[in-house]
Amino acid sequence: LKNKFMKKLPRDAEASNVLVGEVDFLENPFIAFVRLKDAVMFGALTEVPVPTRFLFILLGPKGKAKSYHEIGRSIATLMSDEVFHDIAYKAKDRQDLIAGIDEFLDEVIVLPPGEWDPTIRIEPPKTLPSSDKRKNMYAGGENVQMNGDAPHDDGHGGGGHGDVPELRRTGRFCGGLVEDIKRKAPFFASDFYDGLSIQSLSAMLFIYLGTVTNAITFGGLLGDATENMQGVLESFLGTAVSGAVFCLFAGQPLTILSSTGPVLVFERLLFNFSKDNGFDYLEFRLWIGLWSAFLCLILVATDASSLVKYFTRFTEEGFACLISFIFIYDAFKKMIKFSDYYPINSDFTVYDATLFNCACLPKDPSNSSLFNETTEAPLDFLNTTEDPHHNYTIDWSSLNKKQCLKYGGQLIGSSCNFVPDITLMSFILFFGTYTCSMALKKFKTSRYFPTTARKLISDFAIILSIFIFCGIDALVGVDTPKLIVPSEFKPTSPNRGWFVPPFGGNPWWVYLASALPALLVTILIFMDQQITGVIVNRKEHKLKKGAGYHLDLFWVAVLMIVCSFMALPWYVAATVISIAHIDSLKMETETSAPGEQPKFLGVREQRVTGIMVFLLTGISVFMAPILKFIPMPVLYGVFLYMGVASLNGVQFMDRLKLLLMPAKHQPDFIYLRHVPLRRVHLFTFIQIVCLALLWILKSTVAAIVFPVMILALVAVRKAMDYLFSQHDLGFLDDVIPEKDKKKKEDEKKKKKKKGSVDSDNDDVRYCPLS
Repeated sequence: LKNKFMKKLPRDAEASNVLVGEVDFLENPFIAFVRLKDAVMFGALTEVPVPTRFLFILLGPKGKAKSYHEIGRSIATLMSDEVFHDIAYKAKDRQDLIAGIDEFLDEVIVLPPGEWDPTIRIEPPKTLPSSDKRKNMYAGGENVQMNGDAPHDDGHGGGGHGDVPELRRTGRFCGGLVEDIKRKAPFFASDFYDGLSIQSLSAMLFIYLGTVTNAITFGGLLGDATENMQGVLESFLGTAVSGAVFCLFAGQPLTILSSTGPVLVFERLLFNFSKDNGFDYLEFRLWIGLWSAFLCLILVATDASSLVKYFTRFTEEGFACLISFIFIYDAFKKMIKFSDYYPINSDFTVYDATLFNCACLPKDPSNSSLFNETTEAPLDFLNTTEDPHHNYTIDWSSLNKKQCLKYGGQLIGSSCNFVPDITLMSFILFFGTYTCSMALKKFKTSRYFPTTARKLISDFAIILSIFIFCGIDALVGVDTPKLIVPSEFKPTSPNRGWFVPPFGGNPWWVYLASALPALLVTILIFMDQQITGVIVNRKEHKLKKGAGYHLDLFWVAVLMIVCSFMALPWYVAATVISIAHIDSLKMETETSAPGEQPKFLGVREQRVTGIMVFLLTGISVFMAPILKFIPMPVLYGVFLYMGVASLNGVQFMDRLKLLLMPAKHQPDFIYLRHVPLRRVHLFTFIQIVCLALLWILKSTVAAIVFPVMILALVAVRKAMDYLFSQHDLGFLDDVIPEKDKKKKEDEKKKKKKKGSVDSDNDDVRYCPLS
């Protein structure tokens, strides 16, 4: 356990021993290559306690020690090659080994002695080329299956989600819900003790700050839209209650609930409609919420979530990219607004500093020296007179900007409209937080510090960045805008309570008519929730505990009833924050050979981080004295990071880069092997047009029908069956990860080749390519 080298080796590793030497009793070299039936411990021979499976022995006459040593080095290099050691494990005679060596030599690159200095160390490549092509060398040119899974019976192309148990229609009342509960119940206990990790702590703090920022932003906008009938405190309380209950009982606790843009648009339209027609807004909203929850429960009972299997990569990535772009756009939009609140004086020069000043003067000097007694005025700038009317004399020169405008003064001077340093410092904090988060997240692949320290720094990258730039902000001392959370636990508006009575405020027919807008809300909730669920449950995340689409929608409907009665915002799965949650919980192999990159194992599936995030959000009201030291530009930098990071690994972004990339520099993507480049670009162009139309729609009043337009992406994808062949769609629109698809393709080729090394029954023969 104390051997550091052994910690780097994966379990069940086996050794190859290469032994060369000179003896005086041989006239010709003697060579033996031995493969043991079972690995054997040879004590001190291997220097480390690893069982030996292969032995290479070279003995020869004296005088050629250098040659023997070079031969030994060559054999060691061969045995470190992934393809050759597979051949060595399965070879049946000497010819198989010779054929494997010939194949290796065909792939060796020879450096001419005049082109490089042998005394200089050659740096290893940053990324190793895939050995898939070499493994397929003898597989011939058979066609591979176009889709990642078996083709659909109806002949339509495109990956889809296959026949996964979570999306299988049961045909029974609440059958899907019951199956989800049965599937998730055995993992309920492990969902708690699996979360006991230092990585969970970093993820919890990161997602907490993102959730708090989102709650404040949404609560402020909601307060403006509803005249504070719902505000920041309601946003905090709703986020805490809904999120904690969902993460405790839902089918996929990695999903993070939040309010969305279309919900905000609907709330604004509903409030204006109620105000114009004299309806009680909160009661009207309560009945819409009850109807929508009822419709969602019907969808749960009828296994409607099984329709999710018709969402292909085209729809998922279109939705995910749009939400990510909105996050990035909003982060920059909020920062640019700072330049309006705190404008920069671009005409300022150091030499003219004496010319820039600002003074408060009365608008009418003859009548402004006396002020009525009933006016509330600060005592530090008032001088009391002894006249019988008890009037006050105002010292205008001692008023600050806010007081001057409040008491009817006017600001005179060239610097009155500018606030020094705040905008510039805010942008430094904004870009600094983003850049530092990105750099520290990649720190685990750097050369500095031990592996444990690098991994710890990478896990806490965002939290460290926030602390660093909060410290810089405090050190510089510029009055940047800070995070302000409610400090009192009471409704934002004094005209409402914590419970909305269902009757008495509106005519009886409004209760029935509420079903019509509720239908639109149901589509909104269903689409947002299920598309985010599909993205979270992608196969490339390697989740092992299964999904729970029906169970998730059930709890969203129940929480919608609670939020409607308490007049809290409605909540649904948040795409970007959920992706960030998963990204912060990714696990990699802790044991890897020196120089080998760690392999992705999956995601730490647990409920602890989500529950703690929302509990912390709920008690943020009591942490206001601490949170007020966090600058808002730092949190907007975290928003920018979340938006950019959620685009990593999205095939659409890879295809966008191909538009600007010469063919010789293009990566070895699976679809580029089988689909002409012009067809790839056409597919990308259609996706760009769809995203542009969705963005334009989102930016108008018609944003309320945004979820319906997401459904339109499914129709567009269906129409593409007539524009692209099923072969092309099978590679361009498939939810199976790229590396898995390459692996499947290579395995199918190997199985079809009679001379494959995987065959245990037939004799294996290798023929040198030369």
